[in-house]
Amino acid sequence: MKLARTAAGLSLRGLAGAIGGLVTAQAIGKYERGESLPRSEVLLAVAGALHVPVSYLLGEPEQTLALNAVAFRSKAIAGRREQTRVEAQVLRLLERYAAVEDLLRLPVAAWKEWDRPDGAPYPVSDIADAERGARALRVHWGLGSEPIPDAGELLEGHGVKVVAAALSDDVDGLLAHVERADGQTTPAIVVHDDAWGERQRFTMAHELGHLALLLDGVDAEAAAHRFAGAFLMPATALRAEVGTRRTAIGWSELFHLKRLFGVSVQALTYRCRVLDIFGQPLYRRLYNEYQKRGWLDPPYEEPFALPKGTKPRRFERLCLRALAEGAVSDAKAAELLDVAPDELHRLMAEPPDASHSASEPHEKK
Repeated sequence: MKLARTAAGLSLRGLAGAIGGLVTAQAIGKYERGESLPRSEVLLAVAGALHVPVSYLLGEPEQTLALNAVAFRSKAIAGRREQTRVEAQVLRLLERYAAVEDLLRLPVAAWKEWDRPDGAPYPVSDIADAERGARALRVHWGLGSEPIPDAGELLEGHGVKVVAAALSDDVDGLLAHVERADGQTTPAIVVHDDAWGERQRFTMAHELGHLALLLDGVDAEAAAHRFAGAFLMPATALRAEVGTRRTAIGWSELFHLKRLFGVSVQALTYRCRVLDIFGQPLYRRLYNEYQKRGWLDPPYEEPFALPKGTKPRRFERLCLRALAEGAVSDAKAAELLDVAPDELHRLMAEPPDASHSASEPHEKK
């Protein structure tokens, strides 16, 4: 109950108010400490206010988790109360993740040290070291210099948990090390569940930079930013597509490149400037245009944006697998996925809707 209440951003008094004063804040505190049990009317009201099923409040947690070394990436420092809310929400998400992996007997394989290359975390004494670190990690993971189709799937395939949570507007993402009761740990990257897809991808790569680099004595955010650009847009691939030196570029080409690398035109333009593909005049001209069109400010909506609110898919796949194999009931699967029973039935019984197709970029006047 305490975890769900904190994840909802409610104080004891706030929860008491949300259930219409059925009980006092002091009584709720006793429930959370295990000193007394709520009557059924109160239990139903609390579950409704916290948007969790009653079974969640009554059941024993399948796995006790702890977040260690939590690091927020934000444009402004989030308040302590907001950080606590986000951490609780992340713990709830990862609790469900650990639960379904346990049901499928995957904990040993799934909760492991991430696929760390020899020599990582790479020491960074200047910003160029971050570029070399991204290149070394791509070599270790066998990525070559090709664009990355799905950053979330890639990271989870190499032992990094990725979840999407309702973060505040001033928080882009966070990195934490998650420890289970049995002592196994794994890194977890959390992205904003309402951000555009390209921003989520950049956040994943940025937090991977914090994981893969030893950032001592340099601007950590700048180094992780450089790592993310190099990881998503390798220099050799970008120069092959754009050229080694440009003084002009058209809208259509920019947006084709955006879709190829899965990044914003802002990130693409900045990366081209870092590699000296774009000189300062072209870089400044493009940024002035982005500013005029409102792409540099919230909600950062560019044409041909990747879908907003994309969620990592491995957890959903595991839940559906557990249901298909009879490892969980329909009710438990719906609880794990946080979906209504009819939505669960649709996921199991109907093929996904693939009727829509992406529009092609066009030249803007």
